Amino acid sequence: MEEKQVMTNHKLLMTNRKGISLTGILDVISFDLREILLETSEGMLTIKGNDLHINRLSVEKGDLEVEGRVDALLYSEVVSAKAMGESFLGRMFK
Repeated sequence: MEEKQVMTNHKLLMTNRKGISLTGILDVISFDLREILLETSEGMLTIKGNDLHINRLSVEKGDLEVEGRVDALLYSEVVSAKAMGESFLGRMFK
C-alpha cells in the first residue's frame, strides 16, 4: 500500500519558552527530555531544552504540542535516510 502525505503549512507558536504548538509535522524522528527531532514540511527541526514532553501528536493532521523549557530551535534541510544510504553505498562501490 502506498503511503500518502498531505503537504500542510508549517506553523510554530511558542508561549513564554514553556510551550510550543506546531503544524506541518511529517514525522517525529526522536525525542527525549532534552531534545526533540522532527521532520516538518519546511525541513528538519531540532528543539533543545529541558524537561521536554510531547503532550499531543496528531499524525493525520500533522499537529504537535510540546511542553517544557525551550532553549533552542534549529532548522536544517531534509535529508532522507534513503538518499544518504544511496550516496554512501555509491561512494563505497566506485
